Amino acid sequence: MNVLPSLWGGETPQRLLASRKLSSGEITFPPVSPHSPLAAQYEPLPLATEGAIYSYTVIHPSPRSGLAPFALAYLDLPGPVRIFGRVVGSERPAIGDTCRILRDDTFGYVFERVEAHQ
Repeated sequence: MNVLPSLWGGETPQRLLASRKLSSGEITFPPVSPHSPLAAQYEPLPLATEGAIYSYTVIHPSPRSGLAPFALAYLDLPGPVRIFGRVVGSERPAIGDTCRILRDDTFGYVFERVEAHQ
């Protein structure tokens, strides 16, 4: 039995799931496990598919690791919800950039910058 909650809902396109407390409306991410003794106090809540970067940092691993620098960011979503994750792509992110949330086999989810349409 897997007691960890799924991060992803079943709808298309897939959306990250959070939990909303029935008594207060408070939103919790990651979602509360359906096996939790508190599960009856929460309902699943699909999150928005895009948000804006609130803050970010670029990590520069040791050259000996062989890993390229990568960005981690907080993404603000409507709700209000703020989630933390890895930003993919070669361009350095900026505060206020719009990102979409994508499923990722390694990290569960990642943020991808949405290019401005001109």
